[in-house]
Amino acid sequence: MTTSGTVTVEQVDAETTLPLRSSVLRPGRPAAIPGDEDPATLHLAARLPGGRVVGVVRFHPAACTWRAAEQPWQLRGMATDPEVRGAGAGRALVAEGLARLAADGADLVWCDAREAAVGFYERMGFTVVTDTYDVPAVGPHRGMVVELPIR
Repeated sequence: MTTSGTVTVEQVDAETTLPLRSSVLRPGRPAAIPGDEDPATLHLAARLPGGRVVGVVRFHPAACTWRAAEQPWQLRGMATDPEVRGAGAGRALVAEGLARLAADGADLVWCDAREAAVGFYERMGFTVVTDTYDVPAVGPHRGMVVELPIR
């Protein structure tokens, strides 16, 4: 568990991430993502001091079609409560996930970033590697990657 300002980041089960994922990313659609229950999947939640979950992210080992890597992981299901957006919960989640993955030998993390989130991921060290493409029922995305130090 890591604390960043007033936000605590901890590993959680998939079920803990679903309410926020549903309300922010998939209104009216199922929030579960294939692979959520895989034991290798890492789910993180950012909580306020009272325990309320205000951010979630999921990392799962998955090959990247844009960049070769020995131990690639996909970042997916990143959601931050709009009431606290910009306060550091998202940054704390991604930083914690990247640190954990790097410590375990991951060498690349990639994501399908919504157009509106590209700037956030760039500030976290990710690089855009694709043109804009449409994800049906979700909207325009860009492929992004960040290389991690091999430990």
